[in-house]
Amino acid sequence: MDAMPEPNGAAAQGSAVKGTGVRESGVGAAGVGGTDILEAARSVARLEGAGVQALGQSFENGLAEPFIAATRLIAQSSGHVVVTGMGKSGHIGRKIAATLASTGTPAFFVHPGEASHGDMGMITQANVVLAISNSGETSELSDLLIYTRRFRIPLIAVTSASASTLAREADVALVLPAAEEACPLGLAPTTSTTLTLVLGDALAVALLRSKGFSRDDFREFHPGGRLGNVLRRVRDIMHRGEAMPLITAGTSMSKVLIEMSARGFGCVGVVDGEGALMGIVTDGDLRRHLSPEILDQPVETVMTHAPKSITPDALAAEALSVMHETRINALFVHEPGVAQPSGFLHLHDCLRNGVY
Repeated sequence: MDAMPEPNGAAAQGSAVKGTGVRESGVGAAGVGGTDILEAARSVARLEGAGVQALGQSFENGLAEPFIAATRLIAQSSGHVVVTGMGKSGHIGRKIAATLASTGTPAFFVHPGEASHGDMGMITQANVVLAISNSGETSELSDLLIYTRRFRIPLIAVTSASASTLAREADVALVLPAAEEACPLGLAPTTSTTLTLVLGDALAVALLRSKGFSRDDFREFHPGGRLGNVLRRVRDIMHRGEAMPLITAGTSMSKVLIEMSARGFGCVGVVDGEGALMGIVTDGDLRRHLSPEILDQPVETVMTHAPKSITPDALAAEALSVMHETRINALFVHEPGVAQPSGFLHLHDCLRNGVY
């Protein structure tokens, strides 16, 4: 059968992208070709990338001193960083506040409009206000600006206009370098919001370093989700005390089998009279020593000596890695230099707690 001709006899302009009805090249329903779409994307990446490079260079000259001053002002504060901004600057401000809070610098966002209708009471002299306005003349910030000056609340400005009202009135002005907006109309905040976001991240990281914020501190602020799971310590999820699968040396293998079945871990540790770990009996040990006489033998004839172990302060992810590398399913936990086990960790404990 002959192929069906295109409507109006037109030839196909590029192949259709499966499931979208959009062609890979040529002109679509909106009158924009694929080449034009990609050029728009490249232009945005190029312009915003150039802006970020300019911001990086500004830390070597004009932005260096005010950035250090802003970081120290926040670090010395006994209260929160109160981030504020209108429109797109507000959206960026919310992200900056969230990043600060999650990396050890207490922070929250206040909408300037809500501040003028009662939320100003959330801001005290113990706080530092971080106000974002690309023009530095955002009218909605005027009440908040007056409030900080009246009550001598430290104010940090983030703006692109060094001669603006906000920059002049602020205790510290962080002035963004001149950069072309990626919006071809020059209207929608694009490059400027990217630079503000990068500057906010720079503040958060500088404060993180100055406070000695650690992975353990980070975990305290991220107890849920993948981040919290990755940073769990062995001591957080290990079995302790009576929950550890242990039997004493000299026990017959018949009793060892009963203990292994009752515990459900597929192994038991063997300890001497002082509780020091001597060895471990696993399902694999049973298979290797299987014979009619095994039930009457003492556990020492079957156990594996010097079993693998880990410290309680090690990351659970590290314990899981040791299990994978050595092809075992469990580890006993020892405090450094102590022969008696303080805990027991099974592969399933890691998986159950989202460590994988």
